[in-house]
Amino acid sequence: MFLSVFSACEKATMTYHKTKDPLYVKEMLGHKSLNTTLLHIQLEKTLFKGSSDEFTVKVAQEPEKIKVLLQVCFEYVCEKD
Repeated sequence: MFLSVFSACEKATMTYHKTKDPLYVKEMLGHKSLNTTLLHIQLEKTLFKGSSDEFTVKVAQEPEKIKVLLQVCFEYVCEKD
């Protein structure tokens, strides 16, 4: 039970971080009151304090380099020519 509650909390916090839309997160979680959803907004502000929405792009072609990037949470995007 703790794992599923934590996963929902983590998902809601990350969704707020991506969208900055508290009403969307409220609806996603099924909260009746926005006050309940404020917990995720406070968590997001604490977790990402001082960070920006900038991102880093890296390109790797060899499997070992791809593996290293995946291990440090880079998203894998594969495009075919």
